Amino acid sequence: MKLLILAAGYATRLYPLTLNQPKPLLEVAGKPMINHVIEKFAACPEIDEIAIVTNDKFTSHFEKWAAQSAGVCGSRRVRVFNDGTRSDADKLGAIGDIRFVIQKAGIDDDLIVVAGDNLFSDPLDGYVKDAREKGILLGVYDVGSLEEIKKYGNVAVDASGRLTHFEEKPKNPRSTLAALALYHYPRQTLPLIGEYVRAGNHPDQPGRLIQWLYPNHPVFAHRVGGLWLDIGSKETLQEANKVFANLKKS
Repeated sequence: MKLLILAAGYATRLYPLTLNQPKPLLEVAGKPMINHVIEKFAACPEIDEIAIVTNDKFTSHFEKWAAQSAGVCGSRRVRVFNDGTRSDADKLGAIGDIRFVIQKAGIDDDLIVVAGDNLFSDPLDGYVKDAREKGILLGVYDVGSLEEIKKYGNVAVDASGRLTHFEEKPKNPRSTLAALALYHYPRQTLPLIGEYVRAGNHPDQPGRLIQWLYPNHPVFAHRVGGLWLDIGSKETLQEANKVFANLKKS
């Protein structure tokens, strides 16, 4: 099983912090954000390789980080992929980047995809175990409020946990479950990602791929516990620093 971390964005909402530093390498509670992401998969021996997709502007930053990453990645192979883009204007988009890495790395294995700016307080070994059993698996988080869910991708599931509905920023949400940037694609489903892109669908926002898949392919949801933070602003970055500093003390 491979782990792909999406890190090719430019995070313009965090300028000037991200003008010369990629968002996943900003520090949260004393260490790079990406370290927190990887550590949540520490108890997952199934994952034997970590791929990081970034852009031409920040490739050297991640290569430098990767050269010193043994403490967080252990014996897993780490590869950094440069998608060749230089700005928001020419970016491939998250789904385009997933396809790029699958092709460039010749991935023929089960694949977990996670955004490099999504932080979790709890380990994700339960997610990985569930992925082995269920196939295409979307991480979801219960935000606990029908008003709050209007900011996110909203999903509804049946009694088996299979997706029955997916809608971005709904006016009339069907549940309080938010779709996270955490996905598992079994080996046999990887060609569907290329099919999605070749059909001319929007290559950005990875939830769009799930939205395209679930009506015709079984997609299941895994509820992530603990705390979840999507670092999209200076305010959420400050909140993450407080949350993870407190977790460090406990």
